[in-house]
Amino acid sequence: MSPRLIAMVLVAGVFGLSVAGCTPVGVAVGAGAAGATATQKEKGFAAAVDDTRIRAELNALFFRTDADLFQRVSFTVEEGRVLLTGRVVKPESRVEATKLTWTVRDVREVINEIQIDDESGLTDKGRDAWIATKLRARLLVDDKVSFINYSVDVVNQTVYIMGVARSEAELQRVLGTARDITYVRQVVEFVRVVPPQ
Repeated sequence: MSPRLIAMVLVAGVFGLSVAGCTPVGVAVGAGAAGATATQKEKGFAAAVDDTRIRAELNALFFRTDADLFQRVSFTVEEGRVLLTGRVVKPESRVEATKLTWTVRDVREVINEIQIDDESGLTDKGRDAWIATKLRARLLVDDKVSFINYSVDVVNQTVYIMGVARSEAELQRVLGTARDITYVRQVVEFVRVVPPQ
């Protein structure tokens, strides 16, 4: 199976997972997807399985502790590094999200990019979804980018990119693609560049 076909299957799986949510079936599908695609990712199988476990534990922990926070915060996990994004009403909620994240085993770093809700409306949320979809689609068809190595989240037209780049040139290509999309205000990256072999 070609890397491009594998990436397309992964995107379809990601969209399916967003519908599956945190159900046991959704978590099982997520774990299966991580195992199936781990060999294609730069980080490898063991790290992908750990990241999937960390994400599942974060979802369960936030859901049990604070249902509102669970709905407002998104997690991206790469190599034990957790990126928190979303919108909360009170600044204290940002602090609480960080504290909760650090309680999960094997979390190596917490990057808190949660924004305080600034009365963002439905139009802003729609734009965020449009930007994310457009960026993922462009990266998917770019043969100079290993799409599977990147996670994308968009909040208030700020694009957050996390993952592993095969080279500095690839990273700059990804960032340039993100900056080129209409409505994007800012691009923030938390990407590790793999040293040349």
